[in-house]
Amino acid sequence: MNNYEPSYMALYESGELARRTSNAWNLLESCTLCPHKCGVNRLSGERGKCRSGGQPAVSSCNAHFGEEPPLVGHGGSGTIFFTNCTLKCVFCQNYPISQKGVGNSCTVEELAGMFLTLQGRGCENVNFVTPTHFVPQILRALTLAIPEGFRLPLVYNTSGYERVETLEILDGVFDIYLPDIKYSDNEMALEYSGAADYVEHNRAALLEMFRQVGVLECDERGVARRGLIVRHLVLPGEKAGTRDSLLWMSREVSPRIHVALMSQYFPAYKATGMKEINRRIKPIEYLPLAELHESLGFDGWIQPIY
Repeated sequence: MNNYEPSYMALYESGELARRTSNAWNLLESCTLCPHKCGVNRLSGERGKCRSGGQPAVSSCNAHFGEEPPLVGHGGSGTIFFTNCTLKCVFCQNYPISQKGVGNSCTVEELAGMFLTLQGRGCENVNFVTPTHFVPQILRALTLAIPEGFRLPLVYNTSGYERVETLEILDGVFDIYLPDIKYSDNEMALEYSGAADYVEHNRAALLEMFRQVGVLECDERGVARRGLIVRHLVLPGEKAGTRDSLLWMSREVSPRIHVALMSQYFPAYKATGMKEINRRIKPIEYLPLAELHESLGFDGWIQPIY
C-alpha cells in the first residue's frame, strides 16, 4: 500500500466513525438517506423508492479492471455492486441489478468480510457501486473490518442523486468520489430517471464532494488515493444536456477535475421502446462535446466513437 493510510483511520481512532455509524443507522428508522426522503422504517421491513430493507444486498464482489485507469492500477478496483438503486433510469445497462433486484441479502459482518477479501486479493481500493441506500451498512461494516487490518481507500461510485446531509456523514470516510452528472435539465431527469429534482441535488452533491476531497491525487504508481472523478454519459439527441453540464462544472466546481465523457450509450431496458433514445449516439453528436471537454481544460478521458 506504499505507506498509504486512508482518512477514515483518524475517524476510527478518535471514536468519530462509531458516532457517525450510530447516527446513520438511526436514519433507517425513518429513511432520509437520498433526496426521495421516503421516511419508511427499513429496519422493520418497510421499503421505499429504493426497495431496500435493513440488510445490505449485493449482486457481485470482484476485482474489476474496466474502471478509469487510476482506479484500476495493477490489482484492479475491488467492486462491490449493490442491489437496487434510488433512480429508475430507463436506459440502465445494469437494470437486472438496479431495477429487477438481482442480488442477495447479507449481514454487515459478511459485507465486512468482502472488504477484507478484496484487500487480500490485491485490489487497489474498495469501490461501492450504487451505495447511497446502504450508507449505514457500509459504515458499520467498516468499523468491523478495520480491527481486522482493512486499510484500502474507499470509492463512492454513485448516480450523483445525493443529499448533502448524507455526504456530510461521509466526510473523511471516503477518499475518492466517483459520481455521475447525468442531466442538466430536470424535465429530462424526470422522464428518463424518475427524479424531478435531480439537477439541484446532483450539483450540490458535486460541490460537497469536491469540498471534501478536491482534485484527483495519485501515488507514484499513478493509482488514485484521493479526489473527485466525474462521469457523464452522452445520450442521443443531447437529451442529457452535456454541454451545459460541462460548462457548469468548469465554472462552479473546477476546470482541473477529472471528467470521463462517455460515448458508450446503447439502448437497454425500457429505452428500446422509446424512439428518441433507441439508438447509439453518432460521431457528429459526440465529437463536438469531446472538443469542448478538451477546450475547458478538464483532465480525464474521452472514448472512441465510430
